Amino acid sequence: MTGAAERPAEAGSTPAPGPGDGDAPTGEATSDEEPAAGSEAPTQTAVTEAHDAAAQPPKRVVVPRWVQLVLLPLALLGMWALARAAGKVLLIFIVAAVIALILNPAVAFLQRSRLPRGLAVLAVYLAFFLTLAGVGFALANPISNQVDKFTRDLPHITHEANKQIASLQRTLDKHGVHVHLVKQGKTALQSIEEKVSKSAGKLASFGGALLTEVAGALFDLVLVFVLSVYMLLYGNRIGALVRRLMPDGDGTPADDYPTLVQRAVTRYVGGQLLFSAVMGASAGLSLYIFGLLGIFPDGRTYAIAFGGFYGVMELVPYVGPILGALPPVLVALFTDPIVAVWLMLLFIGLQQVEGHVVAPQVFGHTLRINPLLVIFALLLGLELYGVIGALVSLPILAVLRETAVYLRRHISFESWDGPRGLL
Repeated sequence: MTGAAERPAEAGSTPAPGPGDGDAPTGEATSDEEPAAGSEAPTQTAVTEAHDAAAQPPKRVVVPRWVQLVLLPLALLGMWALARAAGKVLLIFIVAAVIALILNPAVAFLQRSRLPRGLAVLAVYLAFFLTLAGVGFALANPISNQVDKFTRDLPHITHEANKQIASLQRTLDKHGVHVHLVKQGKTALQSIEEKVSKSAGKLASFGGALLTEVAGALFDLVLVFVLSVYMLLYGNRIGALVRRLMPDGDGTPADDYPTLVQRAVTRYVGGQLLFSAVMGASAGLSLYIFGLLGIFPDGRTYAIAFGGFYGVMELVPYVGPILGALPPVLVALFTDPIVAVWLMLLFIGLQQVEGHVVAPQVFGHTLRINPLLVIFALLLGLELYGVIGALVSLPILAVLRETAVYLRRHISFESWDGPRGLL
């Protein structure tokens, strides 16, 4: 009896009742407290274990040695062979995937408003095309007016250039330098004028080839549009498939591979568009100020056209600013070579501001990629697929970076220093 009385006392941490203290309420209270304590312990333990399991990162996927030795090299070679065989088809799918990744956040936002995904995709594309049409309509009239005015002023520009060359010829003759520039200069500028004015006729003479190219480009554009629509419609299924193929994350958006890829592409493209708009507006405003100051009078007239072209060329990194600066510099060369020098200094200054102020602020939190890799990706895309390849090379590089970072967190390779079996 003594041992039986001591065991409940130890378990309940309360003194055991004596022989004369055996009141019924006390005994019932003691018997009620023991099941309560026993029922709380498993619940608290389960909650603690679930919390610890959620706090622990997922286990790394270990790649065996035989996979490293055989399957991985064969898979890389197969992917490279398939990419080369696919050629233009691969580029079309890549462009469609980039567009789908850009528009998917807007579709998801509309879905959160209880709108079906199909209607959300339709609404996003309607808004996209209406925006493009609005921007095109807003820019079409001023740009076309400036282009027409430039075409009308081309003979005057040629005449001014001939006068400048004639003045240089007189200066050379005065100093005893016998170089015949006037005749050669007139012939060269007149030939340029004739080529510009006859460009429409040359295009018309090659109408068949031009029509074929336009038809092919329109077909590719429609195909990209259709593929991007399907990718958006089946975006949830594609994301689920990618999650099954990739190692498991910790369940948070910060460690979800499709979400990371989408954010990388969206931030890059958004940053690039903002960057191009800022640089195009800066170039147009600078040329307009040069026109007001009398340094480059044509800059006041063609500021919108030159600025718009410069902004579009900024979509092509590194070589874009050079291409964007060519039209105003060439116009200045026709009128006054000294003005062309001032314009080159202006664009050099814009590039310095671009590289040291604008670009770090815009791309500081987007790419996070070594500049050498950026240049390599740009040149590789330009070599493989031309201008379109250069445009999509950096989004692809951003996706590859996110893939490498994600796999580095969740994959480990089996060491070759441990005990070895057959391989």
